[in-house]
Amino acid sequence: MTRDLPTPDTPMKLGTRGSPLALAQAYETRSRLSAAFDLPPEAFEIVVIKTTGDRIIDRPLKEIGGKGLFTREIEEAMLSGEIDIAIHSMKDMPVLQPEGLVLDTYLPREDVRDAFVSPHVGGLADLEPGAKVGTSSLRRKAQVLVAYPHLDVVEFRGNVQTRLKKLQDGVAACTFLAMAGLNRLGRSEVATAAIETDEMLPAVAQGAIGIERRRDDTRTAEMLEAIHHTPTGQRLAAERAFLAALDGSCETPIAGLAELDGGTLRLRGQVLRPDGSEALDDDQSALIEDGAKLGHEMGRKLLERAGPGFFDWRG
Repeated sequence: MTRDLPTPDTPMKLGTRGSPLALAQAYETRSRLSAAFDLPPEAFEIVVIKTTGDRIIDRPLKEIGGKGLFTREIEEAMLSGEIDIAIHSMKDMPVLQPEGLVLDTYLPREDVRDAFVSPHVGGLADLEPGAKVGTSSLRRKAQVLVAYPHLDVVEFRGNVQTRLKKLQDGVAACTFLAMAGLNRLGRSEVATAAIETDEMLPAVAQGAIGIERRRDDTRTAEMLEAIHHTPTGQRLAAERAFLAALDGSCETPIAGLAELDGGTLRLRGQVLRPDGSEALDDDQSALIEDGAKLGHEMGRKLLERAGPGFFDWRG
């Protein structure tokens, strides 16, 4: 591609949230685009957009609107032409995009595991009955309560530094972060231990960066093809089809992970009651090209197993 490439005078505008992790993801995207087209970094302008989820940090996400809290303002800026692409943590993304936008570019996926973080103990199994576990994730809360019903899960939001200070202040004995985020921030030492996926299945699309664009922007579409990571896209097609079949949101504890082995895709899925009283799991494999179909069928079957009322709750 040689036509209409961005320049420092007419840069491509990359929209992102302003958190340290979001900026790290934007810098990675800029670096990959710059290398792919042999352009200076200045040909790509990073535009920070504050979202509702960034402004309201003292209430649980489920109370203020769920996943769209971290995307709505950025997508509005793209539709208005203020930015050309939007860079997202895929675990924050709803399965449907607004009319006129498309999400079909993914960077290579990072470590999918959750990080256990504690100044006192090495893992959940070491905690005394009644110990406080801090998390704002309904998935993590439910998974903890399924395996360790004697623990007390408390609300816990904030960036890495905020959460570490809360731990030091005794608000909770431990918390969780995503290994992917710590690695991208160069803070892997914060993790006391990485939790294997057999113990805590991660959120759908955890560890993946997605890039959203306007559907009719052919130049951007051509440029993004150069940095798209196909294996990540194949894995997320299955995981997000699973999520879509379950109508997943921040109000529904859902976990899912697809892994590739040769031409085969293995998908593990889990749905839980928020209070940890019940968890339903499935584990299936299919050809990679049938991953999305597998995800949809797994989600449908888990819905049938759950039965009426499984997701009818109010917290």
